[in-house]
Amino acid sequence: MAKLLQELTNNETFELFALLKDVKVRTTKTGKQFLDLLFADRSGEIGGKFWDASAQDVDNFQAGKVVLLKGKKETYMGNFQIKISAMRLATDEEPHDAMSYVQRAPLSKEQLEEQITQSVFEIEDATYNRIVRALLQKYGNKFYVYPAAKSNHHDFEGGLAYHTVSMLALAHDVVRYYDGIDAPLLYAGTILHDLGKVVELSGPISTSYTLAGNLIGHVSIMDAEIVEAAEHLGLHQDDEQVLKLRHMILSHHGELEYGSPERPELLEAEILHNIDMLDAGIMMIQKALAHTEPGDFSDRIFGLDNRRFYKSNSK
Repeated sequence: MAKLLQELTNNETFELFALLKDVKVRTTKTGKQFLDLLFADRSGEIGGKFWDASAQDVDNFQAGKVVLLKGKKETYMGNFQIKISAMRLATDEEPHDAMSYVQRAPLSKEQLEEQITQSVFEIEDATYNRIVRALLQKYGNKFYVYPAAKSNHHDFEGGLAYHTVSMLALAHDVVRYYDGIDAPLLYAGTILHDLGKVVELSGPISTSYTLAGNLIGHVSIMDAEIVEAAEHLGLHQDDEQVLKLRHMILSHHGELEYGSPERPELLEAEILHNIDMLDAGIMMIQKALAHTEPGDFSDRIFGLDNRRFYKSNSK
């Protein structure tokens, strides 16, 4: 049985099937065209360059396609990459179903739904509860299968709901430890904070940004969805509960330079921002360290200021 991408050792030659998760057409300084590729399977992902790409190659090797890949795993400037020796599209008689190569959340869709539903029951404020239920009913089918990001953190099938469930666990711990927190507002904001990504992103296979994602973004998308849901439910958009819930969404990125229209000005909004950063950061580091040998540093992590992290020889 062929190895998976992340099972390959440095300088190992191989032949395996992989998904083209991302494809960018680029040009060298000498004017030659090449493909900047990101290969993926259930174990993870790794980049590679396909040099001297013809027009036919550009047409054939589209994101979302499965290829038979021959090459060698190498290290370049501290990061692993694939040196491609040959590549072709998988045939109909070969394992060509893209979903077979997509990473999945550690919890099943049913487990994720169960944990989200339990938290919805704990949203005792009627306004928050009604809005959350309305939006989960509208987008629930996508919420449980979409990734939380194109790359970086929770970028796998079910990653959006898994990220939300992880944050809800952190939110519950914070509520138990500190007094004076509006738990229904925190839980509602946590469930809705990234729900706009079901509109911002294209889905779990070769995830890309939609037109709405590029032009508006998930923060503004979800703010508008809350306003629309409130109006549909007969709630006035100037109601304090509606405004506080909108603020949770609009401020959860924390800083204006990180895409937050507002900085947190509610205790619950500050908590939401911090547990979001904590869960995303831990996931990015764990993802990098999972493919790092003990005693070595990980690849640079773009989402964490291009820092590398050391994997200790001992636990």
